[in-house]
Amino acid sequence: LIGLAWRRVVHHGKAPDRHRPSSFARYGNWLQQRPWVTGAFALGVMLLIALPMLSLRLGFSDEGNFPEDTTTRRAYDLLAEGFGPGFNGPLLLVTEVPDGTDPATLERVTTAVAGTDGVAFVSPAVVSDDGTVARWFAIPETSPQDAATYSLVRELRGPVLEGATEGTDLDVLVSSGTAIGVDFSEYLAARYPLFFGVILGLSFLLLMAVFRSVLVPLKAVFVNLLSIGAAYGVVVAVFSWGWGGSLIGVSGGGPIEPFIPMMLFAIVFGLSMDYEVFLLSRIKEEYDRTGDNASAVGDGLALTARVITAAALIMVVVFGSFLLESDR
Repeated sequence: LIGLAWRRVVHHGKAPDRHRPSSFARYGNWLQQRPWVTGAFALGVMLLIALPMLSLRLGFSDEGNFPEDTTTRRAYDLLAEGFGPGFNGPLLLVTEVPDGTDPATLERVTTAVAGTDGVAFVSPAVVSDDGTVARWFAIPETSPQDAATYSLVRELRGPVLEGATEGTDLDVLVSSGTAIGVDFSEYLAARYPLFFGVILGLSFLLLMAVFRSVLVPLKAVFVNLLSIGAAYGVVVAVFSWGWGGSLIGVSGGGPIEPFIPMMLFAIVFGLSMDYEVFLLSRIKEEYDRTGDNASAVGDGLALTARVITAAALIMVVVFGSFLLESDR
């Protein structure tokens, strides 16, 4: 109703001139005259932006990414300077101690952990008062968010502790905030293929049902995946590589929180596919009306460009407002 009223007010009851020249119409015609050149250029730019995505590493950043003037960052730097960066994320090793366990067995675990590359220090085994539980603290040589620390956790859980407890009833477990970050990152990463596959598959089927085409849904899914890849590439470049991080008050060098790719995929794919359907629906309407493929594409682009561009700018402003916050 609002749309009909607006048309009546603006055009005084007359249908709008579909062929009225506009900047978007001229832009669409220019693109249609050289589709391969402009398509290859756009594809190259998007792939270049998405390239840093190949270095995506999931994990939780530590307090070393806080602004330098915060007490959290200052305390982190003091601990790293005085005791080493790994002191900010010690690993906790715990095991049940069966009756009759030889103390030398616990000492063997201590020796094995201390001799592992990447371990700066390990405490002796501390046994509970009732003698049923033993624990160790291991200090890595690297910071909690460092990839080497994540590899150390996996190595301790694997060959190191398995070899140290072989032939015994000990089952040494590795925990701590860093170890939880490893577990959560691997848990989500293992489920990403299913998450992405379900969304992409359903989107393809729905678009195929709406537009009665296979090529159009394939193109839509590919282009939207390309835009998401570019978003991931920018995130890695800024928050892992540190490119331009100082402009928004954050430092780089850390991993990407494991829930961020999932949220980005859901939000960016939903928004971009929304615009995609809006544009394609208008093109299909024009094609059903005229039967001319070229004019349908040009008119569909010209008639929806303002709305889509305005909607995209609104989202840029909304999400861009978060850039004023220094917390990554």
